[in-house]
Amino acid sequence: QLQASGGGLVQAGGSLRLSCAASGRTFSSYTMGWFRQAPGKEREFMASIIWSGNTFYADSVKGRFAVSRDNAKNTVYLQMNSLKPEDTAVYYCAADSRVARLTRMSDYDYWGQGTQVTVSS
Repeated sequence: QLQASGGGLVQAGGSLRLSCAASGRTFSSYTMGWFRQAPGKEREFMASIIWSGNTFYADSVKGRFAVSRDNAKNTVYLQMNSLKPEDTAVYYCAADSRVARLTRMSDYDYWGQGTQVTVSS
Protein backbone atom coordinates (compact mmCIF):
# COMPACT_ATOMS: atom_id res chain seq x y z
CA GLN A 1 0.00 0.00 0.00
CA LEU A 2 1.23 3.47 -0.89
CA GLN A 3 0.12 6.63 0.91
CA ALA A 4 0.89 10.01 -0.66
CA SER A 5 0.82 13.19 1.38
CA GLY A 6 2.18 16.71 1.49
CA GLY A 7 0.01 18.43 -1.07
CA GLY A 8 -1.55 21.81 -0.49
CA LEU A 9 -1.96 25.34 -1.72
CA VAL A 10 1.17 27.31 -2.56
CA GLN A 11 1.92 30.52 -4.42
CA ALA A 12 3.77 30.48 -7.71
CA GLY A 13 7.49 30.29 -7.11
CA GLY A 14 7.01 28.38 -3.89
CA SER A 15 7.98 24.86 -2.90
CA LEU A 16 6.32 21.72 -1.61
CA ARG A 17 7.64 18.31 -0.65
CA LEU A 18 5.43 15.32 -1.27
CA SER A 19 5.92 12.06 0.55
CA CYS A 20 4.87 8.56 -0.37
CA ALA A 21 4.97 6.08 2.49
CA ALA A 22 4.86 2.40 1.64
CA SER A 23 3.45 -0.28 3.89
CA GLY A 24 2.65 -3.94 3.69
CA ARG A 25 5.84 -4.84 1.90
CA THR A 26 9.37 -3.55 1.51
CA PHE A 27 9.70 -1.35 -1.54
CA SER A 28 13.43 -0.68 -1.15
CA SER A 29 14.27 -2.62 -4.32
CA TYR A 30 11.34 -1.25 -6.30
CA THR A 31 11.27 1.50 -8.86
CA MET A 32 9.18 4.34 -7.44
CA GLY A 33 7.47 6.87 -9.65
CA TRP A 34 5.53 10.10 -9.41
CA PHE A 35 2.75 11.06 -11.79
CA ARG A 36 0.27 13.89 -11.89
CA GLN A 37 -3.14 14.47 -13.39
CA ALA A 38 -4.56 17.89 -14.05
CA PRO A 39 -8.31 18.42 -14.57
CA GLY A 40 -9.36 17.22 -18.00
CA LYS A 41 -5.92 15.81 -18.80
CA GLU A 42 -4.33 12.40 -18.79
CA ARG A 43 -2.10 11.28 -15.99
CA GLU A 44 1.49 12.07 -16.88
CA PHE A 45 4.89 10.90 -15.70
CA MET A 46 6.92 13.29 -13.55
CA ALA A 47 9.84 11.43 -12.04
CA SER A 48 11.10 8.04 -10.97
CA ILE A 49 13.89 6.58 -8.88
CA ILE A 50 15.32 3.10 -8.87
CA TRP A 51 16.74 1.29 -5.86
CA SER A 52 20.29 2.55 -6.46
CA GLY A 53 19.18 6.16 -6.46
CA ASN A 54 19.29 6.76 -10.21
CA THR A 55 16.59 9.24 -11.14
CA PHE A 56 14.62 10.11 -14.26
CA TYR A 57 12.50 13.19 -14.96
CA ALA A 58 10.00 14.52 -17.41
CA ASP A 59 11.39 17.47 -19.35
CA SER A 60 8.69 19.71 -17.92
CA VAL A 61 10.01 19.39 -14.37
CA LYS A 62 13.70 18.71 -14.88
CA GLY A 63 15.70 21.15 -12.77
CA ARG A 64 12.71 22.07 -10.60
CA PHE A 65 11.64 18.75 -9.11
CA ALA A 66 13.81 16.22 -7.31
CA VAL A 67 12.86 12.68 -6.38
CA SER A 68 14.59 10.89 -3.53
CA ARG A 69 14.03 7.90 -1.33
CA ASP A 70 14.72 6.75 2.20
CA ASN A 71 14.69 2.98 2.09
CA ALA A 72 14.99 2.70 5.85
CA LYS A 73 11.67 4.55 6.12
CA ASN A 74 10.15 2.87 3.07
CA THR A 75 9.37 6.37 1.80
CA VAL A 76 9.93 8.26 -1.42
CA TYR A 77 9.82 12.05 -1.75
CA LEU A 78 9.20 14.57 -4.46
CA GLN A 79 10.70 17.99 -3.76
CA MET A 80 8.99 20.55 -5.96
CA ASN A 81 10.57 23.98 -6.34
CA SER A 82 9.78 27.03 -8.44
CA LEU A 83 6.20 25.88 -8.72
CA LYS A 84 4.02 27.24 -11.49
CA PRO A 85 0.23 27.41 -11.82
CA GLU A 86 0.46 24.74 -14.52
CA ASP A 87 1.85 22.35 -11.90
CA THR A 88 -1.60 22.29 -10.33
CA ALA A 89 -2.77 18.68 -10.34
CA VAL A 90 -3.39 15.61 -8.26
CA TYR A 91 -0.06 13.89 -7.68
CA TYR A 92 0.23 10.14 -7.42
CA CYS A 93 3.04 7.83 -6.38
CA ALA A 94 3.51 4.39 -7.86
CA ALA A 95 5.78 1.38 -7.49
CA ASP A 96 6.95 -1.53 -9.59
CA SER A 97 9.33 -4.38 -8.92
CA ARG A 98 11.27 -3.91 -12.15
CA VAL A 99 14.52 -1.94 -12.14
CA ALA A 100 14.22 0.25 -15.19
CA ARG A 101 13.31 3.68 -16.47
CA LEU A 102 9.54 3.31 -16.13
CA THR A 103 7.52 6.24 -17.46
CA ARG A 104 4.14 4.81 -18.40
CA MET A 105 1.18 4.29 -16.10
CA SER A 106 0.98 0.70 -17.30
CA ASP A 107 4.54 0.10 -16.09
CA TYR A 108 3.51 0.30 -12.46
CA ASP A 109 1.70 -2.34 -10.43
CA TYR A 110 1.08 -0.37 -7.24
CA TRP A 111 -0.53 3.02 -6.86
CA GLY A 112 -1.24 5.34 -3.99
CA GLN A 113 -4.16 7.69 -3.66
CA GLY A 114 -3.47 11.16 -4.95
CA THR A 115 -2.58 14.32 -3.10
CA GLN A 116 -3.80 17.67 -4.43
CA VAL A 117 -1.29 20.37 -5.29
CA THR A 118 -2.66 23.79 -6.16
CA VAL A 119 -0.37 26.61 -7.27
CA SER A 120 -1.88 30.07 -7.28
CA SER A 121 -0.63 32.85 -9.52
